[in-house]
Amino acid sequence: MWLFNMGPRTQRIDMSEYERFLDAGDVARITIVQNEGVQVTIKADSLAKKVHQARLSRSGADKDKSGPHYDFYTGTSDNLQDQLIAEAKAHHVSVDIRPANNMAAEIWQYLFLAGMVVLLWVFMMRRIGGPGGPGGQLFNIGKSRAQVFEGGKSTNVNFNDVAGLEEAKEELQEIVDFLKNPKRYTDLGAKIPKGALLVGPPGTGKTLLAKAVAGEANVPFFSLSGSDFVEMFVGVGASRVRDLFKQAKEKAPSIIFIDEIDAIGRARGRSVSMGANDERENTLNQLLTEMDGFGTNSGVILLGATNRADVLDRALMRPGRFDRQIFVDMPDLNERVAILKVHLKPLKLDDAVDVEFLARQTPGFSGADLANICNEAALIAARKKRKQVEKQDFLDAVDRVVGGLEKKNKIITTEEKKAIAYHEAGHATVSWLVEHASPLVKVTIVPRGRSLGAAWYLPDERHLTTAEQMYDEIAAALGGRAAEDIMFGKVSTGALSDLEKVTKQAYAMVTMYGLNERVGNISYYDSTGQQEYSFGKPYSEKTAQTIDEEVSRIVEGQYVRAKHILSENKDKLTALATQLLEKEVIFKEDLEKIFGKRAWEKEEQPIKQPSPNGNGHAVAPKSEVPTSGPRPEEPTSA
Repeated sequence: MWLFNMGPRTQRIDMSEYERFLDAGDVARITIVQNEGVQVTIKADSLAKKVHQARLSRSGADKDKSGPHYDFYTGTSDNLQDQLIAEAKAHHVSVDIRPANNMAAEIWQYLFLAGMVVLLWVFMMRRIGGPGGPGGQLFNIGKSRAQVFEGGKSTNVNFNDVAGLEEAKEELQEIVDFLKNPKRYTDLGAKIPKGALLVGPPGTGKTLLAKAVAGEANVPFFSLSGSDFVEMFVGVGASRVRDLFKQAKEKAPSIIFIDEIDAIGRARGRSVSMGANDERENTLNQLLTEMDGFGTNSGVILLGATNRADVLDRALMRPGRFDRQIFVDMPDLNERVAILKVHLKPLKLDDAVDVEFLARQTPGFSGADLANICNEAALIAARKKRKQVEKQDFLDAVDRVVGGLEKKNKIITTEEKKAIAYHEAGHATVSWLVEHASPLVKVTIVPRGRSLGAAWYLPDERHLTTAEQMYDEIAAALGGRAAEDIMFGKVSTGALSDLEKVTKQAYAMVTMYGLNERVGNISYYDSTGQQEYSFGKPYSEKTAQTIDEEVSRIVEGQYVRAKHILSENKDKLTALATQLLEKEVIFKEDLEKIFGKRAWEKEEQPIKQPSPNGNGHAVAPKSEVPTSGPRPEEPTSA
């Protein structure tokens, strides 16, 4: 249907009336509007007829001699249009054809565009007037993205939820206590630390400590990441720093926590593009000014967390900005016991699960690793449809986390399986027969992850390492390749990870620890991280050649030593490999049957239990022998 008449004063007729006018010879011209209708113009002398006067006089169309005078609807039929043209020509009537003039469609189009403009304007006004936040607003892009904890809003974490890390907790508790009871400190003339930097490996609990501070402190706590300052627009980072400290000063006393602060705190002047004015450096400059610049802040404490303290700018690390550096190290045996107790609380445990035993099986594990193991053990128990988590589930979880998924259906040829068995037996034999190698837990030729087999050890928790200990470790790592060489007269690519490990260890002995007589008591290690940005090495080409020669001498010497040990115990090596091929997994007890009791067994470290006064007292370890496969070290790929 039409929304409007096709002419300003035309009268609507139907097609039968048009045909009567056409037969009467009254039609002078028709105009066909495609897909819409036809406009009819009557001859000037025919307008005086009564039939036309009666119809057209009401609209005044009879006075317009040029027309059009009538119109009628035809629709979109092409056949009807052809018929109209043929009839008009038969009656000597001129025909005009023009495209449709769809005013309704044009009006709707204009209305749609106008509506879009109005909606866009409303949207812009809301973003301009709306508050800043994690999503960011168009005109608030320079505002801080910090999450604020205040007025009853808490992280639901306090210091009681943080197991271990006693020294770090003590330092942070002192800051919280200063905010709660400032008079106790100010009466002595003490000033609150302006900042504390949490430094440590990933997963040790740096962010968890910050959450505990937020839960304990009764002051506003601003939490954000270092990457929240970085943006594609110039000047945004510095603007966000200014806004963050402005908000913190308005709510002082307050605490700001920046996680992964190395994202903006890297040392200046190390940009890859020489001379470039890095946006990150501008952000750092603003942070330095806000922390301890001309206008010193009072009542704002900054906490930072990073695992790359070596790359931070020295101006950021100085007293007056970060007054304290709190090192959060990997948990020791006692701390692992405490951490495991926290993560085991929500689990339904079997009575045979011993927390101390699990702690002894996981040296070198971080708090995050221990949490992951507890969760994996629960998942394994659920997969086996058990009602409680058993000890074996935890041992399987350690295997799963460290070694990867067990590949039971991996196709390995008989020759490869034999080579893997002798390779792993070589590792186990050498480590059993040298003094300083880590005690062996189990050996397997079942593929896990990327490794085709593994010899798993329980390394000592020591803080100092001698050259003799490192030599024994290198010999044990090369035992697999040495066994292949002795038994098959050829070696394979299975010792890749072993070779990588011993090469790095030998280079560290020569260039870092000063454990080589020829190079001497010199260390080329750069703890500041500057060396990685330099184009040259801190020693000459002649010294570099000497270093390479000494590294090669160390590795080859221990390889010869490993071959000598295996050659003298070839029958025991063969017996161990044969047993591996039969059982696929053997444990410490199986090695004792073949080699006898290990000559260098050490007493287990006693675990300190908390006493009523809060101090720890040593408790003798339980004499439990592991019967399954915990493995804190990376498995050796065969």
